[in-house]
Amino acid sequence: MYLDPNVQLLIIGALIIIALAVFFSFFPFMLWISALASGVRISIITLVAMRLRRVVPSRIVNPMIKATKAGLGLNINQLESHFLAGGNVDRVVNALIAAQRANIPLPFERAAAIDLAGRDVLQAVQMSVNPRVIETPIVSAVAKDGIEVKVKARVTVRANIDRLVGGAGEETIIARVGEGIVSTNGSADTHKVVLENPDLISRTVLAKGLDAGTAFEILSIDIMDVDIGKNIGAHLQTEQAEADKRIAQAKAEERRAMAVAQEQEMKARVVEMRAKVVESESDVPLAMAEALRGGKMGVMDYMNLKNLEADTQMRGSIGKGEAGSSNGEER
Repeated sequence: MYLDPNVQLLIIGALIIIALAVFFSFFPFMLWISALASGVRISIITLVAMRLRRVVPSRIVNPMIKATKAGLGLNINQLESHFLAGGNVDRVVNALIAAQRANIPLPFERAAAIDLAGRDVLQAVQMSVNPRVIETPIVSAVAKDGIEVKVKARVTVRANIDRLVGGAGEETIIARVGEGIVSTNGSADTHKVVLENPDLISRTVLAKGLDAGTAFEILSIDIMDVDIGKNIGAHLQTEQAEADKRIAQAKAEERRAMAVAQEQEMKARVVEMRAKVVESESDVPLAMAEALRGGKMGVMDYMNLKNLEADTQMRGSIGKGEAGSSNGEER
């Protein structure tokens, strides 16, 4: 098959362009030239080896150029090992440069460890230079006089590079400061002491060394606002009095129920005794009949007994009548 010479030249040119594109994509000559121009001594074979190790050469060479220009004295193996470990090489180099400019001692190993621990090492260095202000939520505490005091504070902290790995975070700082505020207000005799001297809270909290074991260093604690809340003491006393009243009412109800039960028991006993009296009275006629039949009692004795009973009933009726008339006169 015969092709036109111009078409053949176009095909050959396209193949050459494709071959050069593939060649330069695998052999980063432009990156190598940029490194040499910046004073970074690295061979093209090293760049090809990075490709084989699935390392993006630009993510190693560009940070290496910045580190060399800054005079950090790093090497390719350090940056590549950190990249293979899953770290952010560019961020670590930027942090090392920032620490060098701020005269903060930060070796590469510590910066790499901080980065691999999941913390932003560049932000930590920036916080060491420019301290950060943390606002605490409103902390409520009760003084000894029972008045609630609400305090809100600002905590100025600076990152501690040495304790950044394994140190507690901002939540711990906020919790400890809140604990110190509650302890200081709770030990005050009256809420007026806290209102007159709010700096007492700052001095007391700072003296406790709350930044121990954290990734920060507390520079100052400033009280933003102090407000008076509820009278917790009076509220608790009211609730206690209400509880005591309910207990007293329950005990009184218990005594009343016992008295009612005892009264009912006594009434039952009275009925029982009356029944026994009736039973005993029913035995009297039988005994008298038996005495008459046996000759132990005569007819005259029986009649005298009846006269005595009638006289007794008459005297009782007269006594009741006189008692009723005297009551009427008094009225």
